[in-house]
Amino acid sequence: MTDPGTDPGPPLPDQWDDRVAGALAFLRERLTGDYEVDGFGFDRHLTDGVFLPLLRPLYKQWFRTEVFGIEHLPKEGAALVVANHSGTLALDAMMLSVAVHDETAARRHLRLLGADLVFRMPVVSELARKSGATLACNPDAERLLAEGELVGVFPEGFKGVGKPFAERYKLQRFGRGGFVSAALRTGTPIVPVSIVGAEEIYPMIGNIRPLARLLGAPYFPVTPTFPWLGPLGLVPLPSKWMIEFGEQIPTDEYVDAADDPMVVFNLSDQVRETIQQTLYKLLDRRPDAFSA
Repeated sequence: MTDPGTDPGPPLPDQWDDRVAGALAFLRERLTGDYEVDGFGFDRHLTDGVFLPLLRPLYKQWFRTEVFGIEHLPKEGAALVVANHSGTLALDAMMLSVAVHDETAARRHLRLLGADLVFRMPVVSELARKSGATLACNPDAERLLAEGELVGVFPEGFKGVGKPFAERYKLQRFGRGGFVSAALRTGTPIVPVSIVGAEEIYPMIGNIRPLARLLGAPYFPVTPTFPWLGPLGLVPLPSKWMIEFGEQIPTDEYVDAADDPMVVFNLSDQVRETIQQTLYKLLDRRPDAFSA
């Protein structure tokens, strides 16, 4: 019973009414074509209305993600966001996109650079384009950076996402440093990002290479649950995630050295070492991979 002397205040809004109203507004805009798609195929309307809401339960409730250092992302203008890659399936890229959008005051979108395999896969290719991803090549990266976008790259590629569980949180080689060249040519700062949690979602204990070659895939993973449990084996384990954005590494003083292999190598190595050392610190702060 309510105390007659206590003012209950205004009634709380009905969340379901808000959701239904939002869904109807979204459908009306889709049907009327009241939305825009950019030159890369990015559909901001679909991303905000469908993709991000579908990913948020994973980000918030399942992985219980904590984010640090978000203030190191520029409030406006370009930056190259460079992160470690892991997890057998690239959920870390999706969770990083949610973190960038939901934790920044300006609700910025991360434009991911994806491997060519992603854009050869039916359905996946279309979804990737609509969510803002594009091919991991310097021309596309430089164009996005020149337009003031936040561009996300995972230099380890499949070497990182497909490494065995025994090598978890040990960064793989960063390739030829093409991401550094793109940042140098556009004078864009680099923001190193360390992600802890993805290594435990699908612990890779084996790799069926003949089957991978048959399917044209970089690896065919064996985990404690896949393929033994069938489709249920695709449910990620609820590991605790921590994402830390490091301080910006400026590149404007090296604009004229974009083609200098030594400058590119040194900057690439600096980014890699920064991410690796931050991973160790985050692991110390997260003693249990499945803690609350």
